[in-house]
Amino acid sequence: MTNSSHPPIASAARNPAALSMGEGNTPLIRSRSIGPALGLRELWFKYEGANPTGSYKDRFAVAAVSRLVEQGKRLCLGTSSGNTGAAVAAYCARAGISCHLAIVEGAPEGKLRQMRAYGADLLRIRGFGTSPAVTQEVMQGLAKLAADLNGGVEVSAYALSPHGMAGVESLGHELAAALQDRNFEVFSPAGGGGLTLAVARGLRTAGARAAVHCVQPEGNDTIAGPLRRGETKAIAQDSLTQISGLQVGAVLDGNEVIAACRASGGQGHVVRDVAVWAMQARLAREEGVFCEPAGAVALTGLVEAVRNEDVDTHAPVVCLVTGSGFKDERSVLRMTGVDETPTVGGWMDFVAKVTNSE
Repeated sequence: MTNSSHPPIASAARNPAALSMGEGNTPLIRSRSIGPALGLRELWFKYEGANPTGSYKDRFAVAAVSRLVEQGKRLCLGTSSGNTGAAVAAYCARAGISCHLAIVEGAPEGKLRQMRAYGADLLRIRGFGTSPAVTQEVMQGLAKLAADLNGGVEVSAYALSPHGMAGVESLGHELAAALQDRNFEVFSPAGGGGLTLAVARGLRTAGARAAVHCVQPEGNDTIAGPLRRGETKAIAQDSLTQISGLQVGAVLDGNEVIAACRASGGQGHVVRDVAVWAMQARLAREEGVFCEPAGAVALTGLVEAVRNEDVDTHAPVVCLVTGSGFKDERSVLRMTGVDETPTVGGWMDFVAKVTNSE
Protein backbone atom coordinates (compact mmCIF):
# COMPACT_ATOMS: atom_id res chain seq x y z
CA MET A 1 0.00 0.00 0.00
CA THR A 2 1.66 3.23 -1.14
CA ASN A 3 1.84 6.11 1.30
CA SER A 4 1.10 9.34 -0.59
CA SER A 5 3.27 11.33 1.82
CA HIS A 6 6.43 9.84 0.29
CA PRO A 7 8.40 11.94 -2.24
CA PRO A 8 7.74 11.24 -5.91
CA ILE A 9 9.67 8.30 -7.33
CA ALA A 10 11.30 10.55 -9.92
CA SER A 11 13.19 12.48 -7.25
CA ALA A 12 14.64 9.28 -5.82
CA ALA A 13 15.62 8.11 -9.31
CA ARG A 14 17.83 11.16 -9.72
CA ASN A 15 19.68 10.20 -6.53
CA PRO A 16 19.32 6.50 -5.56
CA ALA A 17 21.79 7.01 -2.70
CA ALA A 18 19.06 9.06 -1.01
CA LEU A 19 17.38 5.76 -0.08
CA SER A 20 20.25 4.86 2.26
CA MET A 21 19.53 4.94 5.99
CA GLY A 22 23.09 4.24 7.12
CA GLU A 23 23.10 0.49 6.59
CA GLY A 24 26.43 -1.35 6.73
CA ASN A 25 29.65 -0.64 8.66
CA THR A 26 28.21 -2.68 11.51
CA PRO A 27 30.17 -3.49 14.70
CA LEU A 28 32.79 -6.22 14.82
CA ILE A 29 32.70 -7.32 18.46
CA ARG A 30 35.47 -9.36 20.06
CA SER A 31 34.37 -12.28 22.22
CA ARG A 32 35.33 -12.07 25.89
CA SER A 33 33.90 -15.38 27.08
CA ILE A 34 32.80 -17.92 24.48
CA GLY A 35 35.92 -17.64 22.33
CA PRO A 36 38.37 -18.34 25.17
CA ALA A 37 36.13 -21.19 26.38
CA LEU A 38 36.42 -22.78 22.92
CA GLY A 39 40.20 -22.36 22.90
CA LEU A 40 40.12 -19.73 20.15
CA ARG A 41 42.75 -17.02 20.11
CA GLU A 42 40.43 -14.49 18.40
CA LEU A 43 36.68 -14.83 18.01
CA TRP A 44 34.69 -11.94 16.56
CA PHE A 45 30.96 -11.33 16.09
CA LYS A 46 29.85 -9.28 13.08
CA TYR A 47 26.67 -7.81 14.53
CA GLU A 48 24.21 -7.08 11.73
CA GLY A 49 21.40 -6.29 14.17
CA ALA A 50 22.78 -2.73 14.16
CA ASN A 51 21.35 -2.09 10.67
CA PRO A 52 18.31 0.24 10.39
CA THR A 53 15.62 -2.48 10.37
CA GLY A 54 17.65 -4.85 12.55
CA SER A 55 19.26 -7.32 10.13
CA TYR A 56 21.79 -7.68 7.31
CA LYS A 57 18.90 -7.66 4.82
CA ASP A 58 19.08 -3.85 4.74
CA ARG A 59 22.23 -4.23 2.63
CA PHE A 60 20.11 -6.19 0.16
CA ALA A 61 17.07 -3.93 0.30
CA VAL A 62 18.80 -0.61 -0.35
CA ALA A 63 20.44 -2.04 -3.49
CA ALA A 64 17.31 -3.87 -4.65
CA VAL A 65 14.87 -1.00 -4.17
CA SER A 66 17.31 1.51 -5.67
CA ARG A 67 17.30 -0.67 -8.77
CA LEU A 68 13.50 -0.58 -8.89
CA VAL A 69 13.61 3.19 -8.59
CA GLU A 70 16.05 3.44 -11.48
CA GLN A 71 13.70 1.29 -13.58
CA GLY A 72 10.72 3.48 -12.71
CA LYS A 73 8.82 0.67 -10.97
CA ARG A 74 6.02 1.58 -8.59
CA LEU A 75 5.25 -1.94 -7.34
CA CYS A 76 7.45 -4.44 -5.52
CA LEU A 77 6.58 -8.08 -4.93
CA GLY A 78 8.62 -10.27 -2.62
CA THR A 79 8.73 -13.17 -0.21
CA SER A 80 9.83 -13.35 3.37
CA SER A 81 9.92 -15.23 6.63
CA GLY A 82 10.72 -11.95 8.32
CA ASN A 83 13.91 -9.99 7.79
CA THR A 84 13.81 -9.59 4.02
CA GLY A 85 10.22 -8.42 4.18
CA ALA A 86 10.92 -5.86 6.88
CA ALA A 87 13.92 -4.47 5.02
CA VAL A 88 12.24 -4.34 1.61
CA ALA A 89 9.09 -2.82 3.12
CA ALA A 90 11.12 -0.10 4.83
CA TYR A 91 13.06 0.91 1.73
CA CYS A 92 9.95 0.71 -0.45
CA ALA A 93 8.24 3.07 2.00
CA ARG A 94 11.20 5.42 1.68
CA ALA A 95 11.02 5.25 -2.13
CA GLY A 96 7.25 5.58 -2.37
CA ILE A 97 6.84 2.12 -3.92
CA SER A 98 3.92 -0.20 -3.12
CA CYS A 99 5.09 -3.40 -1.41
CA HIS A 100 3.24 -6.76 -1.41
CA LEU A 101 4.79 -9.79 0.30
CA ALA A 102 4.10 -13.54 0.20
CA ILE A 103 4.86 -14.75 3.72
CA VAL A 104 6.45 -18.04 4.72
CA GLU A 105 4.26 -20.24 6.88
CA GLY A 106 5.49 -20.05 10.48
CA ALA A 107 7.04 -16.57 10.24
CA PRO A 108 7.16 -14.88 13.70
CA GLU A 109 4.33 -12.42 14.25
CA GLY A 110 6.74 -9.82 15.60
CA LYS A 111 8.50 -9.67 12.25
CA LEU A 112 5.18 -9.40 10.42
CA ARG A 113 4.14 -6.47 12.63
CA GLN A 114 7.32 -4.67 11.61
CA MET A 115 6.50 -5.16 7.93
CA ARG A 116 2.96 -3.88 8.41
CA ALA A 117 4.31 -0.85 10.26
CA TYR A 118 6.12 0.15 7.06
CA GLY A 119 2.86 -0.15 5.11
CA ALA A 120 3.44 -3.47 3.35
CA ASP A 121 0.54 -5.76 2.38
CA LEU A 122 1.06 -9.34 3.61
CA LEU A 123 -0.46 -12.73 2.86
CA ARG A 124 0.76 -15.99 4.43
CA ILE A 125 0.75 -18.97 2.04
CA ARG A 126 0.22 -22.48 3.41
CA GLY A 127 3.24 -24.71 2.74
CA PHE A 128 5.41 -21.85 1.47
CA GLY A 129 8.96 -22.16 2.77
CA THR A 130 8.47 -25.72 3.99
CA SER A 131 7.42 -27.50 0.79
CA PRO A 132 9.80 -27.22 -2.22
CA ALA A 133 6.84 -27.68 -4.59
CA VAL A 134 4.82 -24.86 -3.06
CA THR A 135 7.90 -22.65 -2.84
CA GLN A 136 8.65 -23.18 -6.54
CA GLU A 137 5.04 -22.38 -7.45
CA VAL A 138 5.16 -19.12 -5.47
CA MET A 139 8.50 -18.05 -6.96
CA GLN A 140 7.37 -18.71 -10.52
CA GLY A 141 4.03 -17.06 -9.88
CA LEU A 142 5.63 -13.91 -8.49
CA ALA A 143 7.73 -13.45 -11.63
CA LYS A 144 4.66 -13.75 -13.87
CA LEU A 145 2.55 -11.46 -11.67
CA ALA A 146 5.28 -8.83 -11.60
CA ALA A 147 5.52 -8.94 -15.41
CA ASP A 148 1.74 -8.57 -15.73
CA LEU A 149 1.70 -5.59 -13.35
CA ASN A 150 4.96 -3.98 -14.56
CA GLY A 151 6.45 -4.41 -11.11
CA GLY A 152 9.62 -5.85 -9.67
CA VAL A 153 10.33 -9.01 -7.67
CA GLU A 154 12.90 -8.76 -4.89
CA VAL A 155 13.87 -11.99 -3.11
CA SER A 156 17.20 -12.26 -1.28
CA ALA A 157 18.87 -14.80 -3.56
CA TYR A 158 21.26 -14.31 -6.47
CA ALA A 159 19.08 -16.65 -8.50
CA LEU A 160 16.23 -14.14 -8.23
CA SER A 161 17.64 -10.70 -7.33
CA PRO A 162 21.32 -10.42 -8.30
CA HIS A 163 21.39 -6.62 -8.07
CA GLY A 164 20.08 -6.69 -4.51
CA MET A 165 22.46 -9.45 -3.44
CA ALA A 166 25.41 -7.48 -4.79
CA GLY A 167 24.69 -5.04 -1.97
CA VAL A 168 25.29 -7.79 0.59
CA GLU A 169 28.82 -8.28 -0.72
CA SER A 170 29.74 -5.14 1.24
CA LEU A 171 29.73 -7.35 4.33
CA GLY A 172 32.68 -9.29 2.92
CA HIS A 173 34.45 -6.04 2.03
CA GLU A 174 34.12 -4.80 5.61
CA LEU A 175 35.55 -8.02 7.05
CA ALA A 176 38.45 -7.88 4.60
CA ALA A 177 39.21 -4.30 5.62
CA ALA A 178 39.03 -5.09 9.33
CA LEU A 179 41.28 -8.18 9.14
CA GLN A 180 43.51 -7.07 6.29
CA ASP A 181 46.59 -9.12 5.39
CA ARG A 182 45.61 -11.94 7.76
CA ASN A 183 44.30 -15.45 7.18
CA PHE A 184 40.91 -15.81 8.88
CA GLU A 185 37.75 -17.91 8.89
CA VAL A 186 34.12 -16.86 8.53
CA PHE A 187 31.07 -18.83 9.69
CA SER A 188 27.80 -17.94 7.98
CA PRO A 189 24.24 -19.25 8.51
CA ALA A 190 22.35 -20.36 5.42
CA GLY A 191 18.79 -20.93 4.32
CA GLY A 192 18.84 -20.52 0.55
CA GLY A 193 22.53 -19.61 0.74
CA GLY A 194 22.50 -16.03 -0.57
CA LEU A 195 24.27 -14.50 2.43
CA THR A 196 27.05 -17.07 2.44
CA LEU A 197 27.62 -16.65 -1.29
CA ALA A 198 27.61 -12.84 -1.02
CA VAL A 199 30.16 -12.85 1.79
CA ALA A 200 32.39 -15.29 -0.12
CA ARG A 201 32.23 -13.11 -3.23
CA GLY A 202 32.85 -9.93 -1.29
CA LEU A 203 35.88 -11.42 0.44
CA ARG A 204 37.25 -12.73 -2.87
CA THR A 205 36.91 -9.41 -4.72
CA ALA A 206 38.56 -7.65 -1.76
CA GLY A 207 41.51 -10.03 -2.01
CA ALA A 208 41.00 -11.49 1.48
CA ARG A 209 42.51 -14.81 2.53
CA ALA A 210 39.45 -16.22 4.24
CA ALA A 211 37.81 -19.64 4.49
CA VAL A 212 34.02 -19.39 4.42
CA HIS A 213 32.01 -22.04 6.29
CA CYS A 214 28.30 -22.71 5.69
CA VAL A 215 26.13 -23.59 8.70
CA GLN A 216 22.55 -24.87 8.48
CA PRO A 217 19.97 -26.32 10.87
CA GLU A 218 19.58 -30.07 10.37
CA GLY A 219 15.91 -29.50 9.48
CA ASN A 220 16.99 -27.50 6.41
CA ASP A 221 20.19 -29.25 5.36
CA THR A 222 20.16 -28.39 1.66
CA ILE A 223 23.76 -27.11 1.36
CA ALA A 224 25.95 -27.79 4.41
CA GLY A 225 25.58 -31.58 4.38
CA PRO A 226 26.32 -31.95 0.65
CA LEU A 227 29.31 -29.61 1.06
CA ARG A 228 30.64 -31.73 3.90
CA ARG A 229 30.13 -34.96 1.96
CA GLY A 230 32.12 -33.67 -1.01
CA GLU A 231 29.10 -33.30 -3.27
CA THR A 232 28.69 -30.51 -5.84
CA LYS A 233 24.92 -30.02 -5.80
CA ALA A 234 22.54 -28.77 -3.14
CA ILE A 235 19.50 -30.92 -2.37
CA ALA A 236 15.94 -29.56 -2.10
CA GLN A 237 13.92 -30.87 0.84
CA ASP A 238 10.89 -30.18 3.00
CA SER A 239 12.08 -27.70 5.62
CA LEU A 240 11.48 -28.90 9.19
CA THR A 241 13.62 -26.45 11.17
CA GLN A 242 11.97 -23.96 13.52
CA ILE A 243 14.74 -21.40 13.05
CA SER A 244 12.97 -18.45 11.45
CA GLY A 245 14.67 -17.07 8.36
CA LEU A 246 16.41 -20.34 7.49
CA GLN A 247 13.31 -22.25 6.40
CA VAL A 248 14.24 -22.42 2.73
CA GLY A 249 13.96 -25.94 1.37
CA ALA A 250 14.58 -24.85 -2.24
CA VAL A 251 18.08 -24.99 -3.74
CA LEU A 252 18.24 -21.31 -4.84
CA ASP A 253 21.96 -20.35 -4.51
CA GLY A 254 22.99 -23.66 -2.97
CA ASN A 255 25.13 -25.03 -5.80
CA GLU A 256 27.14 -21.81 -6.04
CA VAL A 257 27.58 -21.75 -2.24
CA ILE A 258 29.07 -25.24 -2.25
CA ALA A 259 31.56 -24.24 -4.95
CA ALA A 260 32.51 -20.94 -3.26
CA CYS A 261 32.97 -22.40 0.22
CA ARG A 262 35.00 -25.34 -1.08
CA ALA A 263 37.24 -23.03 -3.14
CA SER A 264 37.88 -20.88 -0.06
CA GLY A 265 38.81 -23.87 2.12
CA GLY A 266 35.57 -23.74 4.10
CA GLN A 267 33.40 -26.62 5.23
CA GLY A 268 29.73 -27.39 5.87
CA HIS A 269 28.32 -27.75 9.39
CA VAL A 270 24.86 -28.98 10.43
CA VAL A 271 23.41 -28.04 13.82
CA ARG A 272 20.30 -28.86 15.86
CA ASP A 273 17.62 -26.28 16.64
CA VAL A 274 17.93 -26.88 20.39
CA ALA A 275 21.67 -26.15 20.23
CA VAL A 276 20.95 -22.90 18.38
CA TRP A 277 18.46 -21.77 21.03
CA ALA A 278 20.98 -22.55 23.76
CA MET A 279 23.66 -20.54 21.94
CA GLN A 280 21.26 -17.62 21.50
CA ALA A 281 20.97 -17.49 25.30
CA ARG A 282 24.74 -17.80 25.78
CA LEU A 283 25.40 -14.92 23.41
CA ALA A 284 23.10 -12.68 25.41
CA ARG A 285 24.20 -13.76 28.88
CA GLU A 286 27.93 -14.23 28.32
CA GLU A 287 28.69 -11.69 25.59
CA GLY A 288 25.88 -9.11 25.82
CA VAL A 289 24.98 -9.80 22.17
CA PHE A 290 21.18 -9.97 21.74
CA CYS A 291 20.25 -11.81 18.57
CA GLU A 292 17.44 -13.80 17.01
CA PRO A 293 17.93 -17.59 16.70
CA ALA A 294 19.25 -17.38 13.12
CA GLY A 295 21.92 -15.02 14.42
CA ALA A 296 23.27 -17.76 16.69
CA VAL A 297 23.49 -20.45 13.99
CA ALA A 298 26.99 -19.53 12.81
CA LEU A 299 28.43 -19.69 16.33
CA THR A 300 26.67 -23.01 16.94
CA GLY A 301 28.37 -24.31 13.81
CA LEU A 302 31.72 -23.03 15.04
CA VAL A 303 31.34 -25.15 18.18
CA GLU A 304 30.89 -28.19 15.91
CA ALA A 305 33.91 -27.15 13.84
CA VAL A 306 36.12 -26.88 16.92
CA ARG A 307 34.93 -30.29 18.07
CA ASN A 308 35.70 -31.79 14.64
CA GLU A 309 39.00 -29.89 14.30
CA ASP A 310 37.72 -28.15 11.15
CA VAL A 311 38.94 -24.69 12.16
CA ASP A 312 42.31 -23.08 12.81
CA THR A 313 42.05 -22.08 16.48
CA HIS A 314 45.06 -19.75 16.14
CA ALA A 315 43.51 -17.68 13.34
CA PRO A 316 40.85 -14.99 13.74
CA VAL A 317 37.35 -16.43 13.39
CA VAL A 318 34.28 -14.32 12.55
CA CYS A 319 30.71 -15.46 13.18
CA LEU A 320 27.96 -13.56 11.38
CA VAL A 321 25.24 -12.52 13.82
CA THR A 322 22.57 -11.71 11.30
CA GLY A 323 19.70 -10.06 13.17
CA SER A 324 18.53 -8.45 16.41
CA GLY A 325 16.85 -10.42 19.19
CA PHE A 326 13.89 -8.06 18.96
CA LYS A 327 13.02 -9.80 15.67
CA ASP A 328 11.65 -12.95 17.31
CA GLU A 329 9.63 -12.49 20.50
CA ARG A 330 8.82 -16.20 20.82
CA SER A 331 12.50 -17.09 21.03
CA VAL A 332 13.10 -14.51 23.75
CA LEU A 333 10.25 -15.99 25.79
CA ARG A 334 11.75 -19.45 25.29
CA MET A 335 15.13 -18.12 26.41
CA THR A 336 13.94 -16.25 29.50
CA GLY A 337 10.83 -18.19 30.55
CA VAL A 338 9.29 -14.86 31.59
CA ASP A 339 6.43 -13.14 29.81
CA GLU A 340 5.79 -10.39 32.36
CA THR A 341 8.04 -8.59 34.84
CA PRO A 342 6.82 -9.10 38.43
CA THR A 343 5.87 -6.11 40.59
CA VAL A 344 6.93 -5.89 44.24
CA GLY A 345 5.35 -3.90 47.04
CA GLY A 346 8.13 -1.37 47.55
CA TRP A 347 11.84 -0.59 47.59
CA MET A 348 12.64 -2.87 50.53
CA ASP A 349 11.14 -5.82 48.64
CA PHE A 350 13.56 -5.05 45.80
CA VAL A 351 16.46 -4.88 48.26
CA ALA A 352 15.47 -8.24 49.78
CA LYS A 353 15.23 -9.88 46.34
CA VAL A 354 18.66 -8.62 45.25
CA THR A 355 20.28 -9.53 48.59
CA ASN A 356 18.88 -13.06 48.57
CA SER A 357 20.06 -13.65 44.99
CA GLU A 358 23.69 -12.78 45.79
